[in-house]
Amino acid sequence: MISTQDWADTQRLWDYHHMGHTPRPCSVAIGLGSHDLGVADAAVDLYKRGMAPLIVFTGATSPTTRERMPRGEAVHYRERAIELGVPASAVMVEPRARNTGENIRFSRDLLAEAGIEVSSVLLISKPYEERRGYATARKLWPEVEIVSASSPMTLQDYVDSIGDARMVIDMLVGALQRLLVYPEQGFMISQTVPAEVIASYERLCQGGFTSRLLQDDEGQALRGAH
Repeated sequence: MISTQDWADTQRLWDYHHMGHTPRPCSVAIGLGSHDLGVADAAVDLYKRGMAPLIVFTGATSPTTRERMPRGEAVHYRERAIELGVPASAVMVEPRARNTGENIRFSRDLLAEAGIEVSSVLLISKPYEERRGYATARKLWPEVEIVSASSPMTLQDYVDSIGDARMVIDMLVGALQRLLVYPEQGFMISQTVPAEVIASYERLCQGGFTSRLLQDDEGQALRGAH
């Protein structure tokens, strides 16, 4: 049973995970691979609005995408973009990345090898991964400006699209934990997490929304600096 308090806490995490950036024209758009084809749809929309002359889709496969996207996340994203009218010449594929850090590093290297100068990146992710993608890119590619973007959706819209409210809450909780833990591990920049967001996160953990939490060798959830 998901309580009214659970939903209020989830909404607070949802809001925090969004960077609140206004899309603007950038050197390139990078779509971060996942199970969600909405990332490709958002990239297409932004391309058609003139926000980037080139799209890079990045991502291999994972246990959650292997059956749905057997050719790899980036390849399926590219096929989706072309189906929606983006010229094939405007879409590059980075098919090896298996985590957000590799998404950023491999895309950066692909563009450098192609001789494409990049001063700004329109970084497109799932709605609740905006802040994680931003923090990772700022750590690994500090010399470029990062503008975060995702499909404009409410929390309820996203839950409806996934069809599993508990899974969505678990994912939001897991994403918040990584914002707390990963800076200490050198994977992303540290960001201020408001006390009320921490309180919501901890209540949701206590409520059992923990399937996406990282654990230590003793099976305890990792805790970062609050």
